[in-house]
Amino acid sequence: MPFVRIDAMDTGPGRLDALGRAVHEALVETLGIPPDDHLQILTAHDGARGTLRHGDCLGIRRDEGIVYVAVTLRAGRSDGRKRALYARIAELAHAYAGTEPRNVFVTLTENGPADWSLGHGEAQYVGS
Repeated sequence: MPFVRIDAMDTGPGRLDALGRAVHEALVETLGIPPDDHLQILTAHDGARGTLRHGDCLGIRRDEGIVYVAVTLRAGRSDGRKRALYARIAELAHAYAGTEPRNVFVTLTENGPADWSLGHGEAQYVGS
């Protein structure tokens, strides 16, 4: 049950939707999440009311095409599966939204079962 936030500069709804599809498809393919576990916040920044800052961290040249992808999920995936996820997100973001792979910045934040309430004020992943 990953929770995803995607932030991109100067983009219309078509590009945001394509980025959302790319990330979701990558999560399903590489981590085996159920296809209906689709929780995303997609935000476009216009540079006036909101902006994204970027640098050339680790020698990777980024530009205004930057896309930040923050995924919160339950802990337990191997480093190999995480690497596969990063690669697939970058590949699909390029294929679906024209985003250069160098501009795809992904972070994963892991947590435990008690850190989720999916509704009704309950912690569904915690046993009674």
